[in-house]
Amino acid sequence: MQNDENATGFKPAAAFPGLHTRKVFFLLCFLAAIHVFIFSVGFPFFNNVDERLHFDLVLKYSHGHVPRGLEPFTPEAAPYLAFFSSPAYRSTDPFFNGEILPPFWTEPVEKMRQDFEWRRVEALSLKNHEASQAPLYYAVAGIWWHIGQWIGLNEGRLLYWLRFFDIVEVVTVVWLAYAVARMVFPENSFIQLAVPALVAFMPQTAFYSVGNDALSPLCFGITFLCLLKWLSSKNPSALLGAATGLAFAATYLTKATNLPLLAVVGAALLFKTGQSFRRGEQRAVLSALLAFLGCAAPPILGWMMWCKSHFGDLTGSKFKAERFGWTVKPFGEWWHHPIFTPGGLWTYLSGQLATFWQGQFKWDNQPLVLPGTDFIYTVLSLVLLVAVLPVLLPRFSKATAWQRRVLLFSLVCFVAGLGFFALMSIIYDFHRCIMPSRQYPYFAFGRMLLGALIPFLLVIVCGLDYLLNRFGTMTKFIILASIISAMLLTEIATDWRVFSDPFNWFHLP
Repeated sequence: MQNDENATGFKPAAAFPGLHTRKVFFLLCFLAAIHVFIFSVGFPFFNNVDERLHFDLVLKYSHGHVPRGLEPFTPEAAPYLAFFSSPAYRSTDPFFNGEILPPFWTEPVEKMRQDFEWRRVEALSLKNHEASQAPLYYAVAGIWWHIGQWIGLNEGRLLYWLRFFDIVEVVTVVWLAYAVARMVFPENSFIQLAVPALVAFMPQTAFYSVGNDALSPLCFGITFLCLLKWLSSKNPSALLGAATGLAFAATYLTKATNLPLLAVVGAALLFKTGQSFRRGEQRAVLSALLAFLGCAAPPILGWMMWCKSHFGDLTGSKFKAERFGWTVKPFGEWWHHPIFTPGGLWTYLSGQLATFWQGQFKWDNQPLVLPGTDFIYTVLSLVLLVAVLPVLLPRFSKATAWQRRVLLFSLVCFVAGLGFFALMSIIYDFHRCIMPSRQYPYFAFGRMLLGALIPFLLVIVCGLDYLLNRFGTMTKFIILASIISAMLLTEIATDWRVFSDPFNWFHLP
């Protein structure tokens, strides 16, 4: 690869004099940690995105118990649910018995005991329908929970310690984003820093919650980086094959909905292996391939067999579908779905892209977003996704063949995720389910696409870079800073009322 602008079509790092990208990168890691910390402690427990269910699973895994079906909550979880649950997310939830109670620690002792007891009993009656979730996050978070206990944390601060695991995850994703961007665009300081910067300030509420969504971009980010090293090497080592296999397995064991991303990775590896075999370079790739299969296949197959044995199918999805009352529609009815209309397609894409950026928290039973932000995030994403298309064509861009392949692969990863959830939206009849429903038959849960976060941001940053190619690097950074400032200010304005909630970190006894 040549190292001049004419070869890459992107402004080199030298175009921004005095920029020390590594120093800025470390600053981004620090700011990402502060960002996640502040909003994690601002939100009370337990949010509407099944946080109490994920918390229960963490406690079960912390004791080495892997659920075998629809099980009640562990008794250890009940006191936390009873004592620290804020009604702000779901004021009509029967868990609160129709009442809006103040924090127990502000009540007289006798009333606190009475309220605590009936809520503890209510918590023990709950069933955990997330039992078939893949195990990796819960196993690691269970260890993190024990570490918090070992350092002397307890009660509410131990709860928030569990959320602080998101800080580790997000900072690692910032590092991975920087590593990927630097590897693909070694001479473009704007892309190298813009991708991790967007990760650091992304207003995705899954980064402030107990749950497995935030682990997906980390695990697939490692898989993505390993794959790029594999694809760029003529002689991939067995160590690289093993690392790719372990990351591949970790991605699947984090969330089964990462399967479309892994299918794209598998297709890329097959294509690369086929090229090597056609060139007669079998020996050069065979050790890496065997190491990959040896590390990826056993844990994935083992979990599939567990799901088949205890939940009825290889992914555990049948268990959840039955719990919610979903049924597969006859094939002929698939084509009547509103997603095949312009309005329905917009509804699906806007739902996915808006929640991909901002998450799905509710406050007082209303989506926690400012009016108009969903539209802005959707339009901006679509514009930048389209803007990158000329970069993929040699006629319109001077990007190298390697850069075009990486961008195409990144785009396919994100589109594969969108296509997968569109298919799920089409094939199911949701009956009386609240979300998705017959009235809103869309799997528009952008947090489930977070595995593709780094590929997605790489694509849209390249689209932004292409649109601004006539401007200097300093101008690009000014525009990037403006976008990030707008994101952060919008997030602060959206969540400002959250920080005064009497159940959050700032009001703990």
